Amino acid sequence: MRAVELFEGGVSNAEIARVVGVCAESVRRWRRVWEQDGASGLRRRAATGRPPKLDDTQVERVRAALEQGAQAHGFEADLWTLERVGAVVTRATGVVLSRASVWRLLTGRLGWSLQRPERRAVERDESEIARWIAHEWPRIKKGP
Repeated sequence: MRAVELFEGGVSNAEIARVVGVCAESVRRWRRVWEQDGASGLRRRAATGRPPKLDDTQVERVRAALEQGAQAHGFEADLWTLERVGAVVTRATGVVLSRASVWRLLTGRLGWSLQRPERRAVERDESEIARWIAHEWPRIKKGP
C-alpha cells in the first residue's frame, strides 16, 4: 500500500523500488495492476491451492496424542518415526497422510524438528572413563 501512495504521488518506479525495498520489476508489475484495477487489485488475497487435510482442531488433537509419547500408543520404544506418527494421525483423526504430509505436519504446523537419539552403550561408565584418561592414558602415551 506504500507503493500505491507513491504511485499516486508520481514517484518513479526505481525510487519506489528503493524506498519499499523490492526489485524494480515488482514495482512495474504492481503499477500495471494498479493502473488496471486500482489499489484494491493489490490487496492480499487468500492463498490458493488445495486446503490442508487436517483442520486446526484435528492438528491440536494430533499434538496432544504425540505429546503422550510413542509408548502410550502401543509402540515398544518411545521414539517417533514418520510411519508411527502417520498411524497416530489416522487413529486420532481418521485421515491417512503420506510420509511427506506427515513431515510437513510435524515441521510446518506443529513446529517440531528432527531429533536423532544419541547412540551410547548402555554399559558406559563415565567414572571409569575419567579414571582411565587420568591414570592409564598418561602411562601408555608416547611422548610428552
